[in-house]
Amino acid sequence: MSSEVAARRDAKKLVRSPSGLRMVPEHRAYGSPFGLEEPQWVPDKECRRCMQCDTKFDFITRKHHCRRCGKCFCDRCCSQKVPLPRMCFVDPVRQCAECALVSQREAEFYDKQLKVLVSGATFLVTFGKSETPETMVCRLSNNQRFLVLDGDGHYEIEITRISTMRILTEGLPPGEKDTYTYTSLLESQPVSEGGSTRASGMLLQYTVPGAEGVTQLKLTAGEDANTSKRPAVAWLAAMHKAAKLLYESRDQ
Repeated sequence: MSSEVAARRDAKKLVRSPSGLRMVPEHRAYGSPFGLEEPQWVPDKECRRCMQCDTKFDFITRKHHCRRCGKCFCDRCCSQKVPLPRMCFVDPVRQCAECALVSQREAEFYDKQLKVLVSGATFLVTFGKSETPETMVCRLSNNQRFLVLDGDGHYEIEITRISTMRILTEGLPPGEKDTYTYTSLLESQPVSEGGSTRASGMLLQYTVPGAEGVTQLKLTAGEDANTSKRPAVAWLAAMHKAAKLLYESRDQ
């Protein structure tokens, strides 16, 4: 990819919305798959009372809209200003208590896991039915839209084209499953570096533009004299968080 195309893909612009200043992709097509659209606000004329505590609005009790859900609340029920990077807000924005809790949980992903994913880690990569793995660095692109693999070759997989993502694990008790499938992610357990269960690899199925069927890719956290397994395990744990975020955003 040329530097000009890459720069255009990562370009951003500052815009002002009713909810606040936002730093958004210059081209909508290059938006992050983790992003959320701003909600439509419940019209003022339809908001006679707080949608949480049912307090009636008047000249003293003013109404406020939650920037995440768009519902109408009194100041007591919508007083917190919390960062909302999934909507690209520059500054913390007013949110209701329920939305503020969700945004605070997501903040860890943006503060920690996302940086791990963009930094990348080294894996043994197996394409399709090949029996010969290749040592490659896997990372998330700066605009969060692609998995980028660099080794003897260069590959990019668009996140939105991944149909199935499975984390392979080690250290499970006998008889337990050795994979977590993210098509039913809300029922899966978190994967971490510590404890008795540890991520050891990832299996992806994705579609390629212009090709029929799905392509399979396997990442294995390899370990040799020059490469520690720890960064790869941390990367897989971060990818678990990313997949969970993407899965849950379907209903938001």
